[in-house]
Amino acid sequence: MPFHRYARDAAAPTSGWSRRWPDGTLDRSPIWASVDLRDGNQALADPMDTRRKQRMFDLLVATGFKDIEIGYPAASAHDFDFVRKLVVKEGIPDDVTVSVFTPARADLIERTFEAIRGAERAVVHLCHATACLWREVVFGMSAREVVGMAVEGAQHLVRLAEREPGSDIRFEYSPETFNLTEPELALEIANRVAEVVGATAERPLTLNLPTTVETHSPHVFADQVEWMHRNLDRREAIILSVHPHNDRGTAVASAELALLAGADRVEGTLFGNGERTGNVCLVTLALNMFSSGVDPQLDLSDIDTVREIVEDCNRLPVHPRHPYAGDLVYTAFSGTHQDAIAKGLAALADRAEREGKDVGEMPWQVPYLPIDPKDVGRDYQAIIRVNGQSGKGGINYVLKAGWGVDLPVELRRDFAAVVQASADALGRELEPPEIWQLLRETYGLDDSPALPAGTDENEMLGQLGAEHGVAFTRVHFTGTPAATGAPATCLVALEAGGRTLWGLGQAATTTDAAHRSARSALRRAGLHEGAR
Repeated sequence: MPFHRYARDAAAPTSGWSRRWPDGTLDRSPIWASVDLRDGNQALADPMDTRRKQRMFDLLVATGFKDIEIGYPAASAHDFDFVRKLVVKEGIPDDVTVSVFTPARADLIERTFEAIRGAERAVVHLCHATACLWREVVFGMSAREVVGMAVEGAQHLVRLAEREPGSDIRFEYSPETFNLTEPELALEIANRVAEVVGATAERPLTLNLPTTVETHSPHVFADQVEWMHRNLDRREAIILSVHPHNDRGTAVASAELALLAGADRVEGTLFGNGERTGNVCLVTLALNMFSSGVDPQLDLSDIDTVREIVEDCNRLPVHPRHPYAGDLVYTAFSGTHQDAIAKGLAALADRAEREGKDVGEMPWQVPYLPIDPKDVGRDYQAIIRVNGQSGKGGINYVLKAGWGVDLPVELRRDFAAVVQASADALGRELEPPEIWQLLRETYGLDDSPALPAGTDENEMLGQLGAEHGVAFTRVHFTGTPAATGAPATCLVALEAGGRTLWGLGQAATTTDAAHRSARSALRRAGLHEGAR
């Protein structure tokens, strides 16, 4: 492959400084800024209609976003009309600030202000590319001319905002392609824009630094962000924001390192929708913090509902392996993983019982599961699924979770071979009811009528053993407590011909369950009528 075509020079900060971000700790959530309705919407083959936009906006509000970019009103009549709908119908909650996006062109800026006319408060987001390649190829402009574009655009924002005395209009500025722009030039432009808009601590400028096309490792972006953070003229008057894209698949890492480097705010989308490989996934980023003991300040406790709404609005599926939200991310097929998870869940339940606490109050420590699936609305039933790769621990977990049946250790390996053979023959995973039915069909071969009242189960087992010249070596009662109305479940083992053979019985009483399980074991050994 022609790897030599992709040698890249990083837009590295000037020498004479040393990075500090590696020593930082993520101990609080950033300001979350959703761009689903603008950047995400622009990346859709079928952009959202009004219904889908409203549904997305309502989801963002319900999830806890206070900073939402609602559109690019100069781009289309549809975007313009949706912004007007929210403004005119007072559809913006008091604790939510909306922003609108505009390129640095006078006519587009003016159209943008028309869209937000009458808003109680809003942010106008000015953006244009600053990197050398874009300056030369796209704009045909020099670095000085690009600085002038930024200044003129900011001046126009201020003039138009002054004409709206009844609205609290603030500003955001993005030097698009920041990560590929010479740091000194990016710093100069940012300082000039902050000066033009009169940024103060009371009325800060949101300075947004995008990795418009992700081209370097995340540590390079962290260096760039930290250098800006430490060199801005009016740092106290700046909300330092980042907007990572995912071209290298490292947008989440870029965002986390940027926060260590001094960023205050992160722009992204739910599940990472965006141009090319997308924006940073705010769900992943927030739940990464959650999994580290940091309050994410977003409510993702019903992750499946969030995903369903986003899939409807974007008409894009969320991948089954997407972190935290995919269908399969809390599911184990591998036998070793299943065994470790099952033991971890059991150990957690035991600790909770010893300490007299609910399991949901205990520190989460379960192998292979970074968070408790219940904390995001998932059910334990789906954690372990069974196919031909599954092991005895996972199969037993399914039986115990669904029917309360805890197989003896000696039986687990025997039944695992039965399950694996069935899964291989079918060429697919087995659903829990299929596993339960397979257990009953394999070991529960007897449905004898109830014994006379008062029958002693130990005497009964002794008599059956004596009749057939065998000894029943294990009697194991398990299953859902009879108090729930479920039948009693018994598993009995006998030794015959150098083999251990198990039988299963279910009945209204433990005596009858033991009788049926013993007769089932005899049948499997070929020592009773109806033997298999």
